[in-house]
Amino acid sequence: MNNCSETSLSAVELTHRLQIPPVAEVGTSRPLWSVMIPTYNCARYLRETLASVLAQAPASELMQIEVVDDCSTKDNPEAVVREVGRGRVTFYRQPKNVGHTRNFETCLLHSRGRLVHLLHGDDMVRPGFYAKMETIFAEHPEIGAAFTRTIIIDEHGNWTSLLPLELSESGVMSDLVERLVERQRIQTPAMVVKREVYETLGAFDRRLSWTEDWEMWTRIASRYPIWHEVESLALYRAHSTSNSGVYQKTGESIRDLNRAYSIMGAYVPGQRGRMLVRKGRQIYAASAVWRADDLARKGEIKAAFAQVRGAFRLSPTPLVAWWIFHMACKAVFATITGAFRK
Repeated sequence: MNNCSETSLSAVELTHRLQIPPVAEVGTSRPLWSVMIPTYNCARYLRETLASVLAQAPASELMQIEVVDDCSTKDNPEAVVREVGRGRVTFYRQPKNVGHTRNFETCLLHSRGRLVHLLHGDDMVRPGFYAKMETIFAEHPEIGAAFTRTIIIDEHGNWTSLLPLELSESGVMSDLVERLVERQRIQTPAMVVKREVYETLGAFDRRLSWTEDWEMWTRIASRYPIWHEVESLALYRAHSTSNSGVYQKTGESIRDLNRAYSIMGAYVPGQRGRMLVRKGRQIYAASAVWRADDLARKGEIKAAFAQVRGAFRLSPTPLVAWWIFHMACKAVFATITGAFRK
């Protein structure tokens, strides 16, 4: 992977990806860090998010911290920023709801730091995150981004799982673009990107509604070295009201996977890229069938059917058809057995 130096996007890219202009070097303070926190109806978690940053934040001239709210309708994140931030955190509210992908664009446009950390308003970082990342970028100036291992937490902050190690010890991942074309491996709170990378490659792809971060990390990995830190320093919150939870129930998550694969397959050209996409589609189809089974058990039949339909569209193969048939038989058997027990 070669560090690229182009500063302009193609016409096709500009159609779907906002170009991020450089920060004016004259008359603008340039901190090392920009911690940009997009929010939407998640103020109940924002206190923890801000506290996790402020507990390790350097002075304001070294770290910009800003909450960018996508016109929340159910809570008041500005009040939380005033309460917890106490003047250290700035707040911007979108005049109208623009969707989370374009809210990310606003975060990038408002960022002034040389390193940008996008931290969802319901996620957190563990102590030492920023010091560790600062050291990594200082010692490895050739990298374009770096990410840590991630802990998954629930809506109460309990640890539920730990994402797998990508390397046995910290370092640059030479094959990361191939791993990412196959499947998502990096949660947003774990990733830090040089602002100049966004300036070169553009913002998140507007065609995507759920996988925009995955596509962004894959795009970066196709052009820049990326460092993986094995220490678990990021916390990603999984809950039913998050975008992920909502999109899985409507089937939009599967539709967006299709869109993402149609874009990302080009990042690994030729037969190798096509093979990775086929494998990835099958992995997510299997996951959708499993999720459909779980939703059906909970009585969420409409959501279960959305996942089943999506699974076959994602990977219309005999194997996926067999998985769906097997799941349907189990559901019918469970229904009949339950009727007899009554």
